Amino acid sequence: MTPVKPLISIVVPVFNEEANILPFYDAVCAETGKLEDLYRFEFVFTDNHSSDQTFPLLRDLAARDSRVHAYRFSRNFGFQRSIMTGYTRARGDAAIQLDVDLQDPPELIATFLQEWQQGADVVYGVRIKRQESWLLNLQRIIFYRLIDRLSEEKIPVDAGDFRLISRRIIDLLKSFEDAQPYLRGTIATMGFKQVGIPYSRNARLRGESKFPFSKLVSLALDGILNHSVVPLRLSTYFGLIISVITLISIIGYTSAKLIFRSQWPAGFATLAALSLASISINAMLLGIIGEYLGRMYQQLKKQPLTIIEDVAGVAEGDNLSLTSTVTNSLSGN
Repeated sequence: MTPVKPLISIVVPVFNEEANILPFYDAVCAETGKLEDLYRFEFVFTDNHSSDQTFPLLRDLAARDSRVHAYRFSRNFGFQRSIMTGYTRARGDAAIQLDVDLQDPPELIATFLQEWQQGADVVYGVRIKRQESWLLNLQRIIFYRLIDRLSEEKIPVDAGDFRLISRRIIDLLKSFEDAQPYLRGTIATMGFKQVGIPYSRNARLRGESKFPFSKLVSLALDGILNHSVVPLRLSTYFGLIISVITLISIIGYTSAKLIFRSQWPAGFATLAALSLASISINAMLLGIIGEYLGRMYQQLKKQPLTIIEDVAGVAEGDNLSLTSTVTNSLSGN
């Protein structure tokens, strides 16, 4: 009896990427075609409610290739949720997440699979070189190291979402109930055997990046707040330091007044500045607490991780069950 070849799921989140769909499909098929003697492949596209021809192109691909499965969301739920939904739809023995812009080279698929066959549950790409602006490179360098410094567990630096995860990791992710997932950190802190593969990231040739500075900041906040309580501790320490300085100032002022009979001129500007500084500090500390409380609120609401509006290349029975899974993914049902 011929043994069944392992199924590998290629998970691809997309949003307004009509110019990249076909080049990506051709490039990945060229690489996976070299491995068809060893593996079977499927494509799992998650479309974050694109406003261009992205989903019609995916529908055409699904009609031509039965390995292609595409899910269109009812609105834009964000990049991390899109990846998470792709993982929950993946049927493979392992899943490889690839960006459709081809900045992460499909040529590394074979290397990732080799490490997986040797026992690794997670194989991730480590970006040693990027063909991006120096400012964006600097922002990413600071971000990754800040996350690693603040996190209570080790998170690889310069590693993005280009990774392979085993079926064991996929099944564990399905059990998580995270309203605002940060998959880089979540997967990194799971443990098991994890291997980093260095590579040079390509430049984007078609379309525009979907990660402006504001979204990078939002991603940074998700990473920090999802994997660290250090900001809360810093708030406590900062409050204690301010309290000690205030106490010392009161003692010093009282001593000078009683012992040395010092006369202090009225200082309206100084008092106003100190009052404004105090208000600013309190607002900052309350903002940090509010970020954590906001995430707790979102978690307790138990809303769907994503909502699927349309599908392509998915059997009717699979469609119904998968939609139910999406709707209840945060409630544990």
